[in-house]
Amino acid sequence: MRIILMVLDSAGIGALPDASHYNDEGANTLLHIQAAVPSMRLPNLNRLGLCRIEGGAALDSGNAAPTPIGAYGRLAAQSAGKDTTTGHWEMAGLVLSAPFPTFPNGFPASFIAAFEAAVGRKTIANRPASGTAIIDEYGAHHMQTGNLIVYTSADSVFQIAAHEDIVPISELYRICETARAMLTGNLAVGRVIARPFVGQPGAFTRTANRHDYSFAPPAPTMLDGIKSAGQHVAAVGKIEDIFAGRGITNSVHTKNNMDGVDQTLAYMQTIPNGLIFTNLVDFDMHYGHRRDPQGYAEALMAFDARLPEIVAAMREDDVLILTADHGCDPTHHGTDHTREYIPFLAYGKRIQNSVDIGTRNSFADIAATILESLGVAGETAGDSFWSKKLQINSK
Repeated sequence: MRIILMVLDSAGIGALPDASHYNDEGANTLLHIQAAVPSMRLPNLNRLGLCRIEGGAALDSGNAAPTPIGAYGRLAAQSAGKDTTTGHWEMAGLVLSAPFPTFPNGFPASFIAAFEAAVGRKTIANRPASGTAIIDEYGAHHMQTGNLIVYTSADSVFQIAAHEDIVPISELYRICETARAMLTGNLAVGRVIARPFVGQPGAFTRTANRHDYSFAPPAPTMLDGIKSAGQHVAAVGKIEDIFAGRGITNSVHTKNNMDGVDQTLAYMQTIPNGLIFTNLVDFDMHYGHRRDPQGYAEALMAFDARLPEIVAAMREDDVLILTADHGCDPTHHGTDHTREYIPFLAYGKRIQNSVDIGTRNSFADIAATILESLGVAGETAGDSFWSKKLQINSK
């Protein structure tokens, strides 16, 4: 048996009850995109049950199946925070009691000095910023001096931008590895991110050579359990980075969402069992953070158009699960992630049609459900709904 778990990065479906603690009251990524772009049509996602999820009726474009062919529902976050690492770790069974640290005023001067000494380059910026804006502002200076552009965001990240002609990719990756090793204790950010770019002043472009260096999970996740059971864990996109390589048997990085779909389909031809775990980052990186509902809608429709290919490639015992890791409402204020429920859609010959799993208490229920479906033992913070809700002929 195989589970194909695909994360539509940031595709949240409504503010969580504690959203006010994060200044995210009223956020709703998917519904606000639909409202901003009324022409958005997601017939295949709706056929699985997207518009049947609580609060999701506005997503019905008139093409939804009267009886969904999949199971559907939504899940709440139990972990503190709303970043990528926290969301993925929780859906893999690990709930964090405290959020990763953030640095709204930049990183301490003492750390920056030690970092510069360790890597042999000076730094500039050291403040929260949009990734595209920061290279527009500092890119020319960086090219003249070789100084690294260091910045953060509302997420727990230490990001290093460098022009590929000034700092070779191999050197940038080594620099990020050094930063990852140094960022411990109170400075233990969730991710160190290499942000290479190319071009000339006024026309800089970030490249697909981004690389994330995550803090290693402090406890086993479902990935470790599946791998230990002798089954495959194939990671597509930034999954390998998010889990610091832990519990993964095969991995491939991707250039964009469509490449992510292509690589998932390729693994579906070769991976015999276990988990294929895919992250589609464009929704978040290119459209959510940049507050572009039109671009987000077009990316959702592009993915929706490829869903039939994924379904057609499924084996008799495959189960497809579609979800998200947090929200990033492009109509909300600021450029940060938003604290939201995540959607859950499941389809396969072993899945009952038109099953509403309701609202689950934790993303970790996904991990518990996957482990039970694969017959793998493992401790998670979640409760499985495989035999109770999804599996055909379950009691």
